[in-house]
Amino acid sequence: MAGFLWMRLAILVFVATAALHPQRSLAADEDPLQDFCVKDTTQKLHVNGFPCKDSAQVQASDFASDSLKKPGNTSNALGVAVTPANVLTFGGLNTQGVSAARIDFAPHGLNPPHVHPRAPEILFLAKGTLLVGFVTSTPDNKLFAQTIKAGELFIFPRGLVHFQLNVGYGAAVAFSAFNSQNPGTSQVVKALFASTPPIDDAVLEKALQLNAADVQRLRSLISKT
Repeated sequence: MAGFLWMRLAILVFVATAALHPQRSLAADEDPLQDFCVKDTTQKLHVNGFPCKDSAQVQASDFASDSLKKPGNTSNALGVAVTPANVLTFGGLNTQGVSAARIDFAPHGLNPPHVHPRAPEILFLAKGTLLVGFVTSTPDNKLFAQTIKAGELFIFPRGLVHFQLNVGYGAAVAFSAFNSQNPGTSQVVKALFASTPPIDDAVLEKALQLNAADVQRLRSLISKT
């Protein structure tokens, strides 16, 4: 139950910030045109978002989710599990312009450098100690990093590369909120070395000043994360 309280607090802080600074906190998603538009999973239409379920078929359970209740499985190479509560997993969020996520860290676990192209992220640390940070865009490429402890917040601006590393002595748990129903996530390393189809080796060799053997070794390593 404590986890839900932390998540709710993170979302409330995000909403309060937007209310206090409306000129700088415009929603990432378009405003809804009706009270709600629960995602209709039976439709095959391709639209910007998802078709609406018939309002006569909508139930209270469409607006509830327990997706962030249980810890994620951190038994992997990175020691991290990100559990999203976005429109893809929680149909009631469709057109509402919000989503959330739970991030579980094993000791020394890392949520690797990544970006959310459609929303900023506000993170509330419920348990543990994290080193968090983001890098500004070119040409500055300035790193803003800080160690945060349980009960503290950190904001990652929209579209900037950011990360979280567990630097405490035990497991850590964080909850994040976004002002988009589907903020999207792109891991920097996986985008480079594990895309489908793969980026041509010549591009990676030139851009990163690597030789062919290095590129293949990195492709193999990244495929295991």
